[in-house]
Amino acid sequence: MVTGGFGMAKRASGFGRDRRGNVAMMWALMGAVLLGLVGLSVDFTRAQMIRSQLQNAADGAALAAARATQGTSMTARTAAARAYFDSEAGSAGTGATFNLVDIGNNGFRVDVTSPMDMSLARLVSNQPWTIAVSSEAARGGMNLEVAMVLDTTGSMSGQRITDLRNSAGDLVDILLAVPQVPYYTKIGLITWGMGVNAGSYATAARGTIPAARAVTGAAWQSGSTSSNITGASKTNSIVITSNNHGLTEGATIWISGVSGMTQLNNRAFLVHLIGDANKFEIRDPTNINTKINGTSGFSTYTSGGIFRRCLAASCVVQVTSSNHGFANNAWVYLTGVGGMTQINSSGDTAWQVTGVTTNTFNLVGSIGPNYSAYTSSGSAWCTTNGCQYYRFTNASNAVRILTISSCVSERVGANVATDAPPSSTYVGLNYASTGNPCDAGTGVIPMTTDAAPLHARINALGASGSTAGQVGTAWGWYLLSPNWGYLWPAASRGVAYGTPETQKIAVLMTDGAFNSAYCNGVISQDSLSGSGSASDHINCNATNGASAAQTIAVCNAMKARGVVVYTVGFHIDNDATALNVFHQCATDDSHFYLADDGTTLQAAFRQIGQSISQLRLTH
Repeated sequence: MVTGGFGMAKRASGFGRDRRGNVAMMWALMGAVLLGLVGLSVDFTRAQMIRSQLQNAADGAALAAARATQGTSMTARTAAARAYFDSEAGSAGTGATFNLVDIGNNGFRVDVTSPMDMSLARLVSNQPWTIAVSSEAARGGMNLEVAMVLDTTGSMSGQRITDLRNSAGDLVDILLAVPQVPYYTKIGLITWGMGVNAGSYATAARGTIPAARAVTGAAWQSGSTSSNITGASKTNSIVITSNNHGLTEGATIWISGVSGMTQLNNRAFLVHLIGDANKFEIRDPTNINTKINGTSGFSTYTSGGIFRRCLAASCVVQVTSSNHGFANNAWVYLTGVGGMTQINSSGDTAWQVTGVTTNTFNLVGSIGPNYSAYTSSGSAWCTTNGCQYYRFTNASNAVRILTISSCVSERVGANVATDAPPSSTYVGLNYASTGNPCDAGTGVIPMTTDAAPLHARINALGASGSTAGQVGTAWGWYLLSPNWGYLWPAASRGVAYGTPETQKIAVLMTDGAFNSAYCNGVISQDSLSGSGSASDHINCNATNGASAAQTIAVCNAMKARGVVVYTVGFHIDNDATALNVFHQCATDDSHFYLADDGTTLQAAFRQIGQSISQLRLTH
């Protein structure tokens, strides 16, 4: 029984073990399915991460393809795009199929497919997943109107100006490398030193300079004859003997050729009649009541001598110029007089005029009998502010005369820091000196899509003059301003502010030292060191204040109209004023660049070029 009972127990125990095996098999089958589902979830999450990484890499690759300059082959574009993709995709791009497609209008599409092996999801499906991404890039999503404003002052000489030529040329190439459809990029150029050479635009911007008055004659003698002297008394009031002299009271004569009483020679005298047709007294040339005392300092007359009648007191020269418009005591600058070249002005000399009539004026201080005879031509110029020549007192309290240049300075009044057109407020005149000259090259190239004139000007850049950054900055704005458009060729005019899909941009570059401000078109006496000699400064302070403050005011006004401002400081690390100006002028810190040599300057201009021509992605 025991044995038999024991046998029945063993059979029951085996039956139990068989049931547990079936359940385990069922749980194993169900577990595989569950693990497969978990694997699908894990692999899906992994796929999303890989797709995101591939998408970012494809975006950058599309940009790299579109960023290449015009004319770049598809092979080269593909190589650049694939290199970027590989560097960004990393292991996610292993085994990926990469394809670059030209979609037209300078747009490119990158198509990428990449297999992804399954992990736990193999329990459900052993087939790898294919991840596909696509990205399109097209250069420029807006029209660009750009003004380059370049410092060409004297401190930019040598290697610095060479570095600037290379860097500015790169910026032109980057911005104008793309087709001008469907969007355009126009670049204008301003170069500046102690002012901006406005060239052919000077008259429209600053106003017309009065023309010279034509000189048609210059003489000192009344008639062409002389009268003989036969005697001169050594008395308290010298009496001259000359038969039938024919003189009138108060006439001016010039005596020469006397022997003995030689003190009379080469002098002018006034005539005082004494009721004798053959005799007259001579008096002081400036006061007929002052006698000439022959008893003191005069030798005894022996023989000879002549006198000639003068047109004006003291025998000064009388100039003939029809309807000249000069007033008594005005100062006149004479040029181009033939024959009587002694009256031509030069340097800081001009003639004060008196005895003015409609068609004549006399030159105070001239000595007509000592001059050659007039033969032909000549020009008479005014010398007040706004004239071709400007006579003023300088900061050293000496008289200076400077000639107007085709450069201009800042304007004054309510529109000093606005882009109001010159038809409402002219810009300032500029009287340049030889020691601080106006730039010889035209400093204004209106906006253009043609790189040739820009490169020609950039390649010819020289360095001279002091630093009037406020003038250069303002003219950069004027190139962009629709209010100034009427000055420029039709194709160069800036569109209205707020025009859709259009951005106005100014790129300002300097090597520092904003030192030159103006008063009446001349560098002011309170301008800073480096602004030239005090002898070339006028004896008044800057009308608008310091150059640096003016520059910041113009920048702020420009930015308020929506202009984006980039600034590049070249070697200005130790110039606190320049650093402050360009920090404040820039749209923000990301638009401010510093460069310490040619390499970093070139890099700054290239980065600005890439930033300006930033591409717009479409997916």
